[in-house]
Amino acid sequence: MDKTIVTAFMVIISVVASVLVFNSLYPAIQQSSDAMVIMKSRLDDRMKSQIEIVHASGELNSSGSWQDANGDGRFNVFIWTKNIGSSRISGLDRVDLFFGPEGDFTRIPHESTAGGSYPYWTASLENDTNWNPTATLQITIHFSGTLASGRYFIKVITPNGVEDQIFMGL
Repeated sequence: MDKTIVTAFMVIISVVASVLVFNSLYPAIQQSSDAMVIMKSRLDDRMKSQIEIVHASGELNSSGSWQDANGDGRFNVFIWTKNIGSSRISGLDRVDLFFGPEGDFTRIPHESTAGGSYPYWTASLENDTNWNPTATLQITIHFSGTLASGRYFIKVITPNGVEDQIFMGL
């Protein structure tokens, strides 16, 4: 009879221990699985997204003098960036833009976060209403004065981390 009671207690303790182990391990396994699914989704999004800076220019005439091409009274740099991937890129105001002389560039804020100070950038789509595949985004960097001539670095990074960079001469 003693062996039966001890065996019954051991079975009950084993079941309780198994339930405790399962309840502690299952959420961790589930979170790990969810993290893998999210990571796969982000990786898939990055693989389908690609951009290319196709052209960049400043408001200079053929002799290298400033000319106000768009009539806003400010010196601007224009950058055309094409979506060459297979998915739409959203969150245009969250694009990171780096610009400056070679070896001395800085992040240029979007107009919505610049607080009214220069430089800042704005964007408009050239041939679509969203930045869909084959659409071109025109980025305009607004400056308070003209820039010195030289070689300038441009880097555009989308919100999901896809990037392209070029050098341009002014």
